[in-house]
Amino acid sequence: MASEAILKQKEEEVKKLAEKMQKSSLILLTDYRGINVEDVTALRKTLRNANGNYAVIKNNITKRALAECKIEGLEEFLVGPTAVITAEDSYLDSLKAVYEYAKNNDFYKIKAGVIDGKVVSKEDLITLAKLPSREVLIAKLAGALLGNISKLAVALDQVAKQKEAAE
Repeated sequence: MASEAILKQKEEEVKKLAEKMQKSSLILLTDYRGINVEDVTALRKTLRNANGNYAVIKNNITKRALAECKIEGLEEFLVGPTAVITAEDSYLDSLKAVYEYAKNNDFYKIKAGVIDGKVVSKEDLITLAKLPSREVLIAKLAGALLGNISKLAVALDQVAKQKEAAE
C-alpha cells in the first residue's frame, strides 16, 4: 500500500491538474509513442507560442482530474502513453499546432479532447484544426463582398449610360 506522503502528493497533483483543466478552453489527449525528445521539445515550444501547455501525466491522475471537473467520456482514451495539452485562451491556435505536428509525425496521434467543457471526438477536432484562420476567413468574405459590389457598380454604370443614350 502507498505511503501517506505519496497519497498526499498524488492528491495534490490531481487537484492542480483539475484546476488547470477548469481554466482551460481546450484539453487534448494525445498518444506520443515513438516521438523523440527533440520533437517533443519543438512541439512544446510551438505550443508555448500558441499559449498552450504540454504535459505527460499518468493516466490515473488524469482520470481523477477529469472526474473532479465532471468531464465524462474520455476514460476509454486514457490507455497507453498519454500527453495532456491544455490551452486557456483561444483553443484554435493550440489545436492547429498539435494537428500540424501530428500530420507531420506518423506516430503522434490525437485521441480526443474537450473544448469549452464539452467532449469532442478526434474527427471533430481535426475538422476544426483544418479551418482557415479568422483573418483568412475575413479576407475571403471581404473579397466575395467586394466582387459583388464591383459587379453592382458596373451594372449601375451601364444603366446610367443607357439612360444618357436614350435622352
